[in-house]
Amino acid sequence: MAANTLRPEIHASRHAVSAGHYLASAAALAVLEAGGNAIDAGVCGGIALGVLQSDLVGVAGVAPIMIWLEEEQRVVTISGLGWWPKAASSAWFRDNHGGLQPKGVMSTVIPSAPDAWLTALEHWGTMSFGDCAAAAIRFAREGFAMNPLLHQTIAQNVETYRSFPSSAAIYLKDNEAPPVGSRFVQDDLGRTLQYLVDQERGAAAKGGRMAGLAAVRQAFYKGDVAKVMTDFIQREGGWLTMEDMAGFRVGIEAPVSTRFGDTEVFTCGPWCQGPALLEILNIVERFDVASLGHNSPHYVHLLTEATKLAMADREAWIGDPRHMHVPIGALSSKEFAATRATQFEWDKAWPARPPAASGADLGVVGDAPRLKQPPPALPGEVETLSSLDTSYLCVADSKGNVFSATPSDGSYNSPVVPGLGFVASTRGIQSWAEEGHPSEIAPYRRPRLTPNPAIAIQGRKFMPFGTPGGDVQTQAMLQTLLNLVVWGKGAQEAVEAPRFASYSFPSSFEPHSEFPGLLRLEGRMDRETGDELAGLGHKVEWWPDMTWLAGSMGLIVDDRDTGFKSAAADPRRMAYAVGV
Repeated sequence: MAANTLRPEIHASRHAVSAGHYLASAAALAVLEAGGNAIDAGVCGGIALGVLQSDLVGVAGVAPIMIWLEEEQRVVTISGLGWWPKAASSAWFRDNHGGLQPKGVMSTVIPSAPDAWLTALEHWGTMSFGDCAAAAIRFAREGFAMNPLLHQTIAQNVETYRSFPSSAAIYLKDNEAPPVGSRFVQDDLGRTLQYLVDQERGAAAKGGRMAGLAAVRQAFYKGDVAKVMTDFIQREGGWLTMEDMAGFRVGIEAPVSTRFGDTEVFTCGPWCQGPALLEILNIVERFDVASLGHNSPHYVHLLTEATKLAMADREAWIGDPRHMHVPIGALSSKEFAATRATQFEWDKAWPARPPAASGADLGVVGDAPRLKQPPPALPGEVETLSSLDTSYLCVADSKGNVFSATPSDGSYNSPVVPGLGFVASTRGIQSWAEEGHPSEIAPYRRPRLTPNPAIAIQGRKFMPFGTPGGDVQTQAMLQTLLNLVVWGKGAQEAVEAPRFASYSFPSSFEPHSEFPGLLRLEGRMDRETGDELAGLGHKVEWWPDMTWLAGSMGLIVDDRDTGFKSAAADPRRMAYAVGV
């Protein structure tokens, strides 16, 4: 247990929440105190984040979800990720934009978050959509204080906001980012959410709770909201149609998992980067990690090189499994990790991305596609790409249910739909226009999503965990999990410990630039460690002592033996943990 942390570790005996904004945590806790379960509270917090952090999370964005269902004794996932419209074409981007995606509606995929939240409520929740959206509506209508991170995101993208009049009307004040501490109101977004609640209320009065939830889905995907949204996107030149919206549903899928020592780790499937975390863990497990010393040069080197190997395989083999064969069983296996671990060397770093595993390594016919070299990175581009991320929340309730979700999609690379107050999901920026790429743009195909919630189970400890951070996500999650299960740190100490991140692989975000050998360390790490890593061939750069670019971990350790839920939240951002 940590003696000195920037925030206290929360110990709750009934239920606990950790979310990317303190008001979302408070809203989710209120749902739990009102008798809701972890699913109700998670949906409440997730919708609230779409208002409180609408620069990083979209009410009409993505929302991958993972749930431990205590009554059923199993983990399920909800693939809260939309797919490209029927008319989408990678060739269009190659022919018209040199293979890149311009800012605006051309990156729009079908919004999936509303259906993900509704699916969770339908199957395992107990409350109405209106109960779960009430806090978000209040935050949108009454407003909340502009915080430094929201201000910074707007300020860094102010020219883009200015270029979209519907966005500038909401996000700018006197054509600039609103000052920190000013009241930020989103009237149209509040009205849209209230409209959905009103549709639910009318249907539920006649047909009950399930009819009400169905009415919300009808209004968003087939009714007035869909019509306003698709009409606007088509006027702007985009592809999304009413037919695309009406045919969409998220999936309920089994997770992918591996064991690390006595801990079972679950991630979502290969429609996101979650399986890369499992491969890294399997490679790292081949070595005596505990003998290396926490954040020692050898420890950082091992985790970084294992990350490079897994990310090389991510680029070559991970994509939408509905449209390609993904050898997920092999990629997450111990046998495959043993083969990949032979390519690790203690005395030198891979100068760039290692070669991806071959088809023979994975037991499949054929080999990985030959991919083009990503474009050279521009000065300062790593910060720009790092900002294109998300939020996180997790909940553990008194009944034993655990909820983990990573909602995402920001407001700064496409226009707000006038009158609706939100940006339709632009997660298409995580696809490629390159022909033959595993995540190539194609009709009804999903991008490869960076957000990847997780749950770890160690005996009778149930641990939901996750973070924003784009390609840094899996790395922050890896380090935090090892802080818990290898180094025995308390939840808050595990979250606050100094972190590091490699960028030696193509970014998941347009324009998919690569930064060969780049390794960034938080300034609280020893300078001697950085020097030794540089001597091994890493291109070491230093972050400040604590930076939001290293992620914002959320974590709960629900210990069924002690009866306490230890909740932690990352001081690197606006995250906060609460519990009773």
